[in-house]
Parts: sequence; structure tokens; C-alpha cells
Amino acid sequence: MEGATQDAPSGARPGLPRLALALGFAGLLPQILVVATLILGGDAERFTALSVGYAYAALIFSFLGGLWWGLAATGGARVPNWVWFAAVGPSLIALATAWPWATGGEWPGPSLVILGLAIAGSLFVDWRMKVSGLTPKGWLVLRVPLSLGLGALTVLAGWL
Repeated sequence: MEGATQDAPSGARPGLPRLALALGFAGLLPQILVVATLILGGDAERFTALSVGYAYAALIFSFLGGLWWGLAATGGARVPNWVWFAAVGPSLIALATAWPWATGGEWPGPSLVILGLAIAGSLFVDWRMKVSGLTPKGWLVLRVPLSLGLGALTVLAGWL
């Protein structure tokens, strides 16, 4: 299989393609730039950096729920019901963290911290899906550093 991380025996699930790994890790760059801007930039860039950091974390978290939904949709009858609920959770959490901004409450620090912790905590769902046989080979190799990385960067942005 072209681009696979390793050759899979006949009938085995293939590993994630190298391109998926590279693009996955490149997905940390926007939040790295947000944190760098918050540390090195001035007051003029602060609100924009926080807004972009929040939007990126919310989008990626929602995207992760979509990935879980897609993996569940290919799993057939063996998919536990909890997966469907878990798959809609990220979008609902992201929406809930927008509430303070929409209503003039304290934002975005607490919302960024909540999102960052939720992103890091999403590894529990990834692990349970792996145990249930719903993920491709190499899934956690990608998900662990990305969830911990984006989660930590997002929490850091909320504290800065």
C-alpha cells in the first residue's frame, strides 16, 4: 500500500499513511503560532491570537468527533452505542464553550482551558475505540501526541 507506515499482511488493517502522519503533526502549527504570538506579540495581536486559537481548537475538536462518527459508520453492527454519543460530544462541548463569548461573559481564557482539557481527554475515546476494533492500525500513534500536543497548547493559550 503506497504511503503506508508499514506493509500489512493480507487481510490485516493497513497502518496510517505517512502523509496522514505528516499532516497530522503539521496541524499543531497553528496553535504553536497562537502561543508564540501571545508570548511575543503585543496587545494589538492578543485578541486576534486568542480568537484564532479558540476557533482552531473548537474546529479540530469537532473534526475529531466527525472522525469518530466516520469510524463508527464503517464498523457495522459491532459498534457500541456509546460511540455515537461520544462522536457528537466534541461539537456540543465546542458550542458550549462559545456561550461566554456570545453572552458577554469571561472569554476566551476559561473556554480555551476547557477545550484543551477536553481535547487531551479525548484520548480515552480513541483508546476505547481501538479496544473495540474500530480504528486503523497506528491510530493511537497519531492520536496520542496530537491530542496531548493540541490540548496542552490550547490550555497554555488560555492561561497566557
